[in-house]
Amino acid sequence: MSNMVIFTFVEASIQPLSAIKCNIRCPLCSLHSAPPHLLSLSLSLSLSLSKMRGATRTLWPAAIGLVLLLALLPSAQCGVTYDRKAIVINGERRILISGSIHYPRSTPDMWEGLVQKARDGGLDVIQTYVFWNGHEPSPGEYTFEGRYDLVRFVRTVQRAGLYVHLRIGPYICGEWNFGGFPVWLKYVPGISFRTDNEPFKRAMQGFTQKIVEMMKTESLFESQGGPIILSQIENEYGPEAKAFGPAGQAYVNWAAKMAVGFDTGVPWVMCKEDDAPDPVINACNGFYCDAFRPNRPYKPMMWTEAWSGWFTEFGGTVHQRPVEDLAFAVARFIQKGGSFINYYMYHGGTNFGRTAGGPFITTSYDYDAPVDEFGFIREPKHGHLKELHRAIKLCEKALVSSDPTVLSLGTYQQAHVFNSQSGGCAAFLANYNPNSYARVLFNNMHYNLPPWSISILPDCRNVVFNTAKVGVQTSQMQMLASSNEQLTWERYDEEIVSLADNSLLTATGLLEQINVTRDASDYLWYIASVDVNPDERFLRGGQPPVLIVQSAGHALHVFVNGQLSGSAYGSRENRRISYNSNIILRAGSNKIALLSVAVGLPNVGTHYELWNTGVLGPVVLHGFDEGKRDLTWQQWSYQVGLRGESMNLNSLEGVSTVEWMQGDFAGQAQQPLTWFKAYFDAPGGDEPLALDMRSMGKGQVWVNGQSIGRYWTVYANGDCEGCSYTGTYKSTKCQIGCGEPTQRWYHVPRSWLQPTGNLLVVFEELGGDAAKISLVKRSVSSICADVSEWHPTIKNWHIDSYGQPEEIHRPKVHLHCAPGQSISAIKFASFGTPLGTCGSFQRGACHSLNSHIPLEKKCIGQQRCAVTISPTNFGGDPCPNILKRMAVEAVCSPAVQPVH
Repeated sequence: MSNMVIFTFVEASIQPLSAIKCNIRCPLCSLHSAPPHLLSLSLSLSLSLSKMRGATRTLWPAAIGLVLLLALLPSAQCGVTYDRKAIVINGERRILISGSIHYPRSTPDMWEGLVQKARDGGLDVIQTYVFWNGHEPSPGEYTFEGRYDLVRFVRTVQRAGLYVHLRIGPYICGEWNFGGFPVWLKYVPGISFRTDNEPFKRAMQGFTQKIVEMMKTESLFESQGGPIILSQIENEYGPEAKAFGPAGQAYVNWAAKMAVGFDTGVPWVMCKEDDAPDPVINACNGFYCDAFRPNRPYKPMMWTEAWSGWFTEFGGTVHQRPVEDLAFAVARFIQKGGSFINYYMYHGGTNFGRTAGGPFITTSYDYDAPVDEFGFIREPKHGHLKELHRAIKLCEKALVSSDPTVLSLGTYQQAHVFNSQSGGCAAFLANYNPNSYARVLFNNMHYNLPPWSISILPDCRNVVFNTAKVGVQTSQMQMLASSNEQLTWERYDEEIVSLADNSLLTATGLLEQINVTRDASDYLWYIASVDVNPDERFLRGGQPPVLIVQSAGHALHVFVNGQLSGSAYGSRENRRISYNSNIILRAGSNKIALLSVAVGLPNVGTHYELWNTGVLGPVVLHGFDEGKRDLTWQQWSYQVGLRGESMNLNSLEGVSTVEWMQGDFAGQAQQPLTWFKAYFDAPGGDEPLALDMRSMGKGQVWVNGQSIGRYWTVYANGDCEGCSYTGTYKSTKCQIGCGEPTQRWYHVPRSWLQPTGNLLVVFEELGGDAAKISLVKRSVSSICADVSEWHPTIKNWHIDSYGQPEEIHRPKVHLHCAPGQSISAIKFASFGTPLGTCGSFQRGACHSLNSHIPLEKKCIGQQRCAVTISPTNFGGDPCPNILKRMAVEAVCSPAVQPVH
């Protein structure tokens, strides 16, 4: 017994005393989460103190001394706290790299792979919102299953060895329907959202408590041994707080006090809320946060949303953010003293069903994230950020130990120098000039800094990373047909509603859409009867009447006597619709049916619960002999949703309740309001799948009863002229896709499929060509590398697989295909001064004719390869005294399996 106690005491003595104290402070700290040597210490002390009578008397002073020493350590803390430098976990300050992955925007079978890719990318934390409207669709009726299995998601993160930042909100914004609030909340008597309003606070506290108690019951807070180290209450409240004035400030204080009162044992955060009351930490969201400072000197600098790209709206372009600028922004934040960075998004995913809000937000929520919508690693964004994270971690001891010393190196150049308690040194050399390189002198050495970049020196001498120098592989993606067989379609025509239907709701005047539908459907019919005298001049060859409709709906389809007369659409910039067109009326009774369509509810804005949707009028007919005829205040009939929806035609059960028309519909006149169905077998392989919906107009699509989401083939309008990583980034910069459908591909999760006989149902509003819909596979079409050669006056370093700096005398081209694939061809290779980027490389004025030879020898047939960049490898120097590059594009194909 005495030997065991002595051994564990000696082993523990090399550990930080704060860590030792934290790990013997049970039950607040979970033993199963402690490192083995600390677990040994805890158990040994417990046994030795309980059996002290049998122990050697000489051990008494050592044991008692250790216990007293630990008890007298005021700075040693168990669990999660913070100080002005960083979040402190079990007594240790941490630089934490986080990424947002939202569990409902992917499927449970994807979660493990997504989290693993985040870990491989150097992340410490996964951040997610909690989605109130998904968890409590009806008051008091909760669901935590499938894509909404929050506990399973948190445990998936825990198994990967990562922490969790749980953003309970429960307001989330997030381009999510109604900002995450359930629609029933709008109808609670006397409610006013996000202000000092008792009905709202009561509902908000009830849901927050529900989530906190669930996490406690499952022991998921770090104070219980779980992975949750941070929680968030509210979200981006600053603008609303100013608008609400004293009521807003009272609400902020209440929310903070309420959250802290749950006693979770971990800190709470409020983002974009400068007045976050103690002890809640205020945090920054944005493209850049280096100018941000906490509202108290004892709080750490936290960046809860470092925007990796931007969301996409129907009718708009796709936004990309160059990884060089994103890495620059993160390094700039770190050098200013930041210690927590979260990428929003790290994996954006898909707005399945009708979850997208805004309105007009696309089904794709890709966000140009390091892991794309389908779960593929996006290169070079993932790899370059991974190298950034490794470089930051090499500096961690110095970063959390001291404030930076800032040195001027030039007009636009600075050095931020950090020193650790053990004597270590780390430096960040910045060049803020967006136009030119800078040569600076630091620590008696010269360094070349590319424009708009930061170099990281973990030892204040050697550069291990520069934000503008991307040396990792680039991947090009493609969508390939999964089969040569065309789908066999059947059709069912949606019935245009009839005034004779006694089930219709009738009212005098026009009703607001969401008050009628309660968001049970995107669709609401407004139907009115118009009587026309046979003597009207327009019936005898005069000008036809003009119908003018003013609507706050997002889309509007006008039917006159069962025929589509025309449509009108809003946008995020102009959400009001004005329909103005001639219509054909006949003598006698006419039926005007207006189909108002929502494309997601608002998700942000002061009192957005009061915003209106639908046909609000006026609705006026011009061209009658008596002048205009105002229909606004006559009797209207209403039908919520489509008949096909009420019959569940999108489900496996409901699809058989009607007769479908069979035949070849190609070449036939396209009909509005049409349902299509087809069956297909699941393609082989494990590549992600998508539907190509380019031939369709607007509507919704389901697979085996699961909603893929809304589709809309509206063409993108924007500015797609060029993109540079230098200079301040904003969402209007680096647009792509002008003149193309905003979204063409719609993710079909493989976990929703069965081997054969999968049901695909499409509802088309306008009249598309279903015969051209196809199922495609997403795969890597080619991989690229673009690496500069070694220069004798510049030391080249990188970070090895153990996270340590390693000198490289010659850089290498590294290529690697996805698992199950191998390099089948070298599509392009040039050692010299090549031009262009991946997918569009061209030879420059300097080019080695032997560029492809070593690559073909070492890479063809391999899943990965590396080729040293040296003139001797390429048959000599094609242009001496010029710094050259090696640009390569290779093709990845399914690996050929050996024949046995």
